This record gives sequence, structure tokens and C-alpha cells, in this order.
Amino acid sequence: MHIQPTNLSQHLQKKLLTFYTVYGEEPLLAIESADLIRRMAHMDGYIEREIFTIDNQFKKSDLLLRSNSLSLFGEKRLIDIRVPSGKPGKEGGKAIEDYCCSLPPDTLTLVTLPKIDKQGKITKWFKALEKTGSMISVPLVEFNQLPTWINQRLSIQNQRTDPDTLQFFAEKVEGNLLAANQEIKKLALLYPPGTLSFTQIKDAVMEVARYDIFKLSDAMVTGEIARFILVLKGLQGEGTAVPFILAILVGQIRSLIIIRKGLDSGKPYTQILREANVWGDRQKIMGNAAKRVGLKLLVKALLHAAKIDKISKGVKKGDAWDEIEQLGLHFTFKKS
Repeated sequence: MHIQPTNLSQHLQKKLLTFYTVYGEEPLLAIESADLIRRMAHMDGYIEREIFTIDNQFKKSDLLLRSNSLSLFGEKRLIDIRVPSGKPGKEGGKAIEDYCCSLPPDTLTLVTLPKIDKQGKITKWFKALEKTGSMISVPLVEFNQLPTWINQRLSIQNQRTDPDTLQFFAEKVEGNLLAANQEIKKLALLYPPGTLSFTQIKDAVMEVARYDIFKLSDAMVTGEIARFILVLKGLQGEGTAVPFILAILVGQIRSLIIIRKGLDSGKPYTQILREANVWGDRQKIMGNAAKRVGLKLLVKALLHAAKIDKISKGVKKGDAWDEIEQLGLHFTFKKS
């Protein structure tokens, strides 16, 4: 059974199951979901708690022996299994499989994982988790969802603000939900319940955006030029090297060219994506971009990137950062 994080609280109030797996892309939301399960378990009498951290050095006998040993006071226990890397290794994976086949009595099990990729989801140990208990998959909060998310968090502490201020707030905390949550909590300490002005939020919220080179490439590919410029300015301010940025962007452009050529030649779509080395969630993003941007523009963008490379190396005159900004403009146009 799969449970949406937004429905978890309601589910736990109705019925507490004995096995949960929490995994996903947003650490804050995953932490909150796991903490909620722990609190409800404690309220339901699962007083004792044992924590197991599984990595490549883990021995499966540790989990099986300790989990199957009798509780010291005969109380219900919470077995808290953590796989920080999402890769338990051969021994750890087997330990999870064996544990799922022989669950200890009077025990609630909570397994926490980071994001699991497509290959990880077909492993025997992950399949065992799916078969044994409920799965809570925590999705990424996309940039366009962030103002709504911030608004919901503010409403919990009886605060609110206008849409433009929410957008400003989102831009300041983009890509860092943990920091965003801290800033929201800080607003509750600084100001009473009610409507917050732009000035109040501007003065209180630090610039905590995590400017990620891959967010820059996503903004380029999807043609979100305003966001592309915002992230680019952030990377420039952090002193990110131009050649590093350029290498990532060129890689995306080359993949788009492969996809565009494949589409034009009538190749099967799955084969095209495989040849372009595009997998998972990026398939939709890259596929849509290749259909929207024509081959001529993609080749022009690649030639522009070569020019920027020469500028960054001092071979040509110009401002590399301004040129990268212009490079992003290639992706705002329709087919050509």
C-alpha cells in the first residue's frame, strides 16, 4: 500500500500498521513523515526503540539477532532501520529481505531511505519492503509549487502574505526546503499572527537558496529564462567556475541534438532516449524540449557554447557570464 505524505496523519489516526517505509527526494518532508510515525507509535505503546544503520559494512546477523531477542521489559518495540545512502550493499540487502520474511512479534518497523532510483526499485530488498508494508514516497517540491507550500506552512502558524511576497520568498529559498522551514519558523517568533508585509519578510528571510548547476540546466532546457538568469546569478555570486557550468549545459545540448535527430528520423522513442543517455524523470523534460526546440537552434546553441569556452579561456574577448545568459535565450524560441 502506498500512502501520500499529505494523507499520512489522517491514516495514522485511523489505524497504525506495523511496517512503514519512508523514502524520497525531500529530506525535510521525509524526516517529518518518519517523526510522525515515531510519535504515533510511542503513543500506541511502542516504548522501546532500537536503531539500525545499514551500509556496506553491515552484518545481517546484527539485525536478525537483536530484533528477534526478547524485549527487556516485555514492551512493544519500534525497530528503526535507516539506510542513509539508499544502497545497503549485498549483506545489508539480504538482511532486509530476511527481516521482512520473519518479522519479530510486538514490533513496529520503520525503514527510512533517501531517493531510490529506477534500478534500486527493482532490487530484491526494495521489493521485499514494498510487499511487507506501507510505502510513503516523498516527492520533490518543484519551484512552481514552492509559493503554495510556503503559504500552507505560514497558515499553520496563523500567518499569511500576498502572492508576490510568496514568490519573492520562494526565490530566496529555492532548492532548500530545510532552510525554508527554518525561515518560516523564524517569522512566527518575530511577528504575531496575521498578515505579513513584504518588508517584514524581506527583512527577516535570509538568502538561503541552494544554487544548483542542475537547476540551471533544467531551467535552460524548459525555457524558463527568468529562473535561468536567477540561478545563473546565484552561481556567479558563489564563484562557480564557468567551465564547469558550460560542461553541464553542453552535455544537455548534445543530448537534445541526439533526441531531435532521432525524432526526425522516426526512430522508436525509447531507443532515442537510451542513445541520448537520458533516464528517469528527465525523459519527459528532455523529450518535450527536443520537440519544442528545432535542430537548427540546438546546433546554434552548441556553437555559441564553443564561443563561450574560448572566452573563458581568454582566446576570445567578451564576458562569459553575459554570453551564458544569452545561451539560455536559445531555448525560449519555438522550432526552427
